[in-house]
Amino acid sequence: MSTILTPAQLLERLPQQRPFRFVDEIIAVDEQSIHGRYTFRTDEVFYPGHFPGNPVTPGVILLESMCQVGVVCQGIYLVTRDLPPEQQHGWLTLFSDAEVEFTRSVLPGETVDIHGELVFWRRRKLRATVTMTNQDGVMVAQTTASGIGVRDDSQD
Repeated sequence: MSTILTPAQLLERLPQQRPFRFVDEIIAVDEQSIHGRYTFRTDEVFYPGHFPGNPVTPGVILLESMCQVGVVCQGIYLVTRDLPPEQQHGWLTLFSDAEVEFTRSVLPGETVDIHGELVFWRRRKLRATVTMTNQDGVMVAQTTASGIGVRDDSQD
């Protein structure tokens, strides 16, 4: 029997933690899509050195946030759904590649919504289209990203 995780349970299983977790909440998730949200706090460790005096969120951090939701969280949800409870422990979904386009800056204090749509899921390999929008609903970035479910034997 498989387990269907709630958004809160899914967030609990996300392996990234502060200061490198860029997901505050998972709003909704199902077999085909996921929706998460994050507020880039004004005290994030990267702002003082990224364009001092006029900080913007680095693109690599935006991509990381998108992949934490659209690849890692979606992958955890799908692996958990597909495996019996006794086999679910110790699985991670790791980001493997992406093609990304940035269309706007994200400033300190801004909240973004991240929406992932599954392209495919087979043999624990995932590909998704993930978009990030700002609080005004304007697209900030879009990526097609991939990941793979791997066994983390250090968890045994």
